[in-house]
Amino acid sequence: MDSIERTYRTLHFEPTDRVPVSLPDFLVTARLMGAASFADFFHDGDAMAEGQLLAWRRYGHDVLILENGTAALAEACGVHVTYLSDTAPVAREPAITSLDEVEKLKLPDPYRDPILKELLKATRIVVQETAGRAFVMGRADQGPFSLACEIRGMEALMMDLALGEQPEKIHRLLDFCRQAVTRFALAQVEQGAHCTSIGDSPSGPDVLSPRFYRQFAWPHVKTLCAELSQKKVLLSYHICGNATPILADMVATGAPMIEIDQKADQKACKAAARGKATLIGPVDPNAVMAMGTPDLVLEKCKEAIENLSPGGGFILGPGCALPATTPDDNILAMVEAAKKYPPKFTAG
Repeated sequence: MDSIERTYRTLHFEPTDRVPVSLPDFLVTARLMGAASFADFFHDGDAMAEGQLLAWRRYGHDVLILENGTAALAEACGVHVTYLSDTAPVAREPAITSLDEVEKLKLPDPYRDPILKELLKATRIVVQETAGRAFVMGRADQGPFSLACEIRGMEALMMDLALGEQPEKIHRLLDFCRQAVTRFALAQVEQGAHCTSIGDSPSGPDVLSPRFYRQFAWPHVKTLCAELSQKKVLLSYHICGNATPILADMVATGAPMIEIDQKADQKACKAAARGKATLIGPVDPNAVMAMGTPDLVLEKCKEAIENLSPGGGFILGPGCALPATTPDDNILAMVEAAKKYPPKFTAG
């Protein structure tokens, strides 16, 4: 099977020759390109595309992920973002200082915003250059709740939630964020990407209670998934940390792909997602991929395949973005593990 057939069959819970491999490797690509400054690299669609293609040819993974971190859409919405020389951009100053300012926010145009249009350019080039030989995921950056945390400021938004004085304005902010995410997601797919994705980690149990997640974050992701589904757009939904307590809720959004990390209970997540959503991950990107050995990578990948591949619907990968310093040998070991350890596919 080629990468596209293998991935699509996985998404439909059909048998495959092996599990596909997905690499959130945007930081690694900057290192591979020898970027003197990551800040310049993450402003350049041509360079980001070349880095992805270089990594793909070196590692031979199935799913290529186009992104430059977690702040591009926030910057387009007015957040002050700092670009660093050796790591991902960081959101520094919120766009609003009060929920009363939500109505002043302007939806960004992905085709006109300086950074978003470079990300779209990178996706377009990678789609063209891989010519149907790789499954391309054009990230829509952050999910509605995560984007709201950047626009309002995380501490301020958490205080808004705790006080509970303006729930309608919180939902208005989240609705604005959902619209911004939808625009960027559709633009990524318009470049030829096979799917899109969001990260919404601040809404997970490591930060937010499941009750607040279900009241505030979940409805807007549910609406986002429904809108994209109507347009036949596939979405991958990621929450860092131990998302196990809300995994069934994440699946209930209708997202066809759910990304989990090393903190999640693999068997419990599989039970919640089996036959409903494809799970992606969950190998530790730091302790295993960046600081471990190839043998440790093989061990953790084998464990993930055994726990998450039964019944189909599993894509092997790191649980979050790979650090730039991740050794090539460890990345190659992950790809080798997918070839070495067959999926435990069983019907139903």
